[in-house]
Amino acid sequence: MTTQRHYSPIDRLLLQADAAMRTLLPFSGQPHRPSPAIVQPDAQMSDEDTRHVAGLMRINHTGEVCAQALYQGQALTAKLPQVREAMEHAAEEEIDHLVWCEQRIHQLGSHTSVLNPLFYGMSFGIGAVAGLISDKVSLGFVAATEHQVCKHLNEHLEQLPAEDEKSRAILEQMRVDEEHHAESALQAGGFRFPAPVKFGMSLLAKVMTKSTYRI
Repeated sequence: MTTQRHYSPIDRLLLQADAAMRTLLPFSGQPHRPSPAIVQPDAQMSDEDTRHVAGLMRINHTGEVCAQALYQGQALTAKLPQVREAMEHAAEEEIDHLVWCEQRIHQLGSHTSVLNPLFYGMSFGIGAVAGLISDKVSLGFVAATEHQVCKHLNEHLEQLPAEDEKSRAILEQMRVDEEHHAESALQAGGFRFPAPVKFGMSLLAKVMTKSTYRI
């Protein structure tokens, strides 16, 4: 018979600090699944296309940094144990995306965004506040965020050069996973955010994408 371990507030803060370091330090995450890009052939792209794809993958990598922070912040303040566990589990699944994007960025000869610590801190704060309000709002925020991510992934898939099958395989699998996370959050009782709130989230997302495309 196994018993569930109960962590003190100090334990949870230490775990959050460890999660932040594993998210922000290069190549510190350990994926649970191999990258979908592994089985795809290498392609020759022009310098311009390579820089553009690297910029898109950098945006997606920062998006995954934000997702990690959001889930960790929500897990810290979630009221129901099952909601906290769901947030922690989702964060583990998002690590795959984080590592896949980072690997692809370096394959393209580029770098992750220097703004990642800033966006991590902002997203962690948003997640913690959502969790403090209620688990229903917290789950609803997950669903709305994941729907926004899927929208960006669709836009990026349209912009990829036809020959870049590696990046395409990564983004397509990410889209499948994000759609699942969104639906799971709603099925768990997440609040469906009204259009004005979603519009505000969209504006914040644009700030992130514009700033991280190059830096």
